[in-house]
Amino acid sequence: MIQICKDIFNIGVNDHAVRFFESQFPVPDGMAYNSYIIMDEKIAVTDTVEIHFRDVWLENLEGALGGREPDYLIVHHMEPDHSACIAAFLDRYPSATLVTSAAALTMTRQFFGRDFSGRAKVVKEGDTLPLGRHTLSFITAPMVHWPEVIMSYDSTDGVLFSADAFGTFGANDRPQEKPWAEEARRYYTGIVGKFGVQVQAVLKKAAALDIRTICATHGPALSGDLEQYFALYGKWSSYTPESDDIFIAYTSVYGHTAEAVHQLEEKLKSAGKGCCSLNLAECDMSEAVAQAFRCAKLVLATTTYNMGIFPFMDTFLHKLAERNFCRRTVGLIENGSWAPLAAKVMKEKLSVCKEMTILEPTVTIKSALDENSAAKLGQLAGAL
Repeated sequence: MIQICKDIFNIGVNDHAVRFFESQFPVPDGMAYNSYIIMDEKIAVTDTVEIHFRDVWLENLEGALGGREPDYLIVHHMEPDHSACIAAFLDRYPSATLVTSAAALTMTRQFFGRDFSGRAKVVKEGDTLPLGRHTLSFITAPMVHWPEVIMSYDSTDGVLFSADAFGTFGANDRPQEKPWAEEARRYYTGIVGKFGVQVQAVLKKAAALDIRTICATHGPALSGDLEQYFALYGKWSSYTPESDDIFIAYTSVYGHTAEAVHQLEEKLKSAGKGCCSLNLAECDMSEAVAQAFRCAKLVLATTTYNMGIFPFMDTFLHKLAERNFCRRTVGLIENGSWAPLAAKVMKEKLSVCKEMTILEPTVTIKSALDENSAAKLGQLAGAL
């Protein structure tokens, strides 16, 4: 168990077998599925874990209970990495009450094919659950990032149980190779990024609370200077860049487009600009999306391919658009040996993104950089 404060413990599990979270996001440092227990006159357990860890979680729970019986299972979010063991819990503890939103209760029927309504307490915005020393109040958080999500707040110790918000990739039982912000950004932009408006609404509710600890369903409990976490969530959810840096996302078949990217990167760094680049055919796509959210300016460089654009660039632009990506300055580099069309196609795909400024000039390469396209590259560097 990980002690959060006097009466609250994390009894969740760490998964080092998983390679791709949600079958798409690489997680080299594993994943944490957090479940918390509040030990009071009445005992509340928050959320469960992924089904493969059912027995381990139930053992953790038994150890934490010390022979007592839990009174409540609070389900903040019905995604199966947090809800898969609901039925097992209710079967083991027949006197316990399920506490959740109306929408989540409907989902329990869908996932388990059972009706738990006779054992359920449905809560809504502002409802409270007294436990003794602790009282939980509930906050609705629809579409952060499923429609049924609720959060709960313990006013006694200032603990916000935030469901997936403020979560991150990585297990809790080993030192993380990357700072919290890097993996939390990749987690947010990959999973929650589309729902910025809804996240903003929840942040406004949170601003009225005296929050001293954030307990998300993934990653470590956050305490200390919480403003840094709220500030990042404020930027990510409002699509505000964290930095004036330039991110270059590119694909290159035979190296000529990559050469243009490397030259542009050198020009920008020589001018004192922060700059980074990723080859979309080789990198983790979620990292590329996260970098696009982080930086104020974006350069897209790709080849014309089957009268369109190279598939990895097509995927990248689709991921940005479906996350409501907006408010950026964009430079374009295209390559085509006989009919360069990449810039035209990229502009069309970016047209659904709001408040995007497309810089001039567009750099058109015909096969390989020549004197004319190299000059245009220099002009683009100046514009950036």
